[in-house]
Amino acid sequence: MVLLSIMCAIAGAYQIFAIMACFAFRSKTASPGESHLPVSILKPVRGVDPAFYQAIESHTVLHGEYEFLCGAREGDPAIEVLKQFPRVTVVPVRTNAPNGKVGALMDLAAAARNPIIVISDSDIRVEPDYLERVTGPLADPKIGLVTCLYRPIGETFAARFEGLGVSTDFAPSTLVARLAGVDEFAMGSTIALRRADLNRIGGFAAIKDYLADDYQIGHRIHALGLKCMLSDVVVETQLGGNWSAVWRHQLRWARTIRAVNFAGYLGLPITNATLWAAMAVCFGRWKWAAGLLVIRLVMALCSGWFAMRSKEALRLFWLVPFRDLYAFAIWITALYGKTVEWRGVKMRLDREGRIL
Repeated sequence: MVLLSIMCAIAGAYQIFAIMACFAFRSKTASPGESHLPVSILKPVRGVDPAFYQAIESHTVLHGEYEFLCGAREGDPAIEVLKQFPRVTVVPVRTNAPNGKVGALMDLAAAARNPIIVISDSDIRVEPDYLERVTGPLADPKIGLVTCLYRPIGETFAARFEGLGVSTDFAPSTLVARLAGVDEFAMGSTIALRRADLNRIGGFAAIKDYLADDYQIGHRIHALGLKCMLSDVVVETQLGGNWSAVWRHQLRWARTIRAVNFAGYLGLPITNATLWAAMAVCFGRWKWAAGLLVIRLVMALCSGWFAMRSKEALRLFWLVPFRDLYAFAIWITALYGKTVEWRGVKMRLDREGRIL
């Protein structure tokens, strides 16, 4: 019973700290600095994701001086969509790498001309002032990388349920890490960095074997003694798929985290307030359970709506306890096995997160 009370207290304290992190994020002023250097936007594409057209279109009307390069292999259906935008330069992808996305980035980097590199996943949608806001901080020589949180929009109920986890679990965990001073990781939603620093870490070729390429870039830039900054910008992404697709996606994500940081992965359930509320109910501690669920739902609202401005998180926040238990099921399943699936391709990982 003492152990249960300690775990409930830790889970509750984490929710409070996450609320503080959400308020700290929203109280940030606009990204400092102004980079006058031209930018190369690199976007690897494969297939046509939900709202792919809108995502590409949003990158063709940005403020500032930039080139927009999209990399695709011959015969990819995305090429026909890309040809509709004169602003887009299609770069043929010919490099084969264990991580196909990194192989595309290698070809894109070879074609790029500018000193500032911005990378984003193919389904990311942005606002017109995005470029100046994510590259501005690079005017500070101490900052080596800028990344962004992302707000998911689901096409199906299963996708909206998955998006609820992004807005009310993943996002606050990222904000808590940043508030605690952990800044060595980056997200595929946006990675902005100097070409010179990318070359210093060995370019994209140095991470071609890793599944978590975004984490590896942030980790290696941080190892140079540079800061990885979280921008005040929140970009958007479109999610789709049925429950089976959501399960596979979440399992891949969980096993990737396990490979990157096994000790941290083992500690994830400690902060799962719904899990410990359920345990409290099993031992007849109804007040503990009610208190934990209330503070968990408050944190979900602070993160999902106040920090992320997600209308879907606001509508579905009452499902957060169910999503937390679903996440625990994913966590248990991902403890075992080394195989993940990405875009229909099954891959086996080693203990370092490299693709075998």
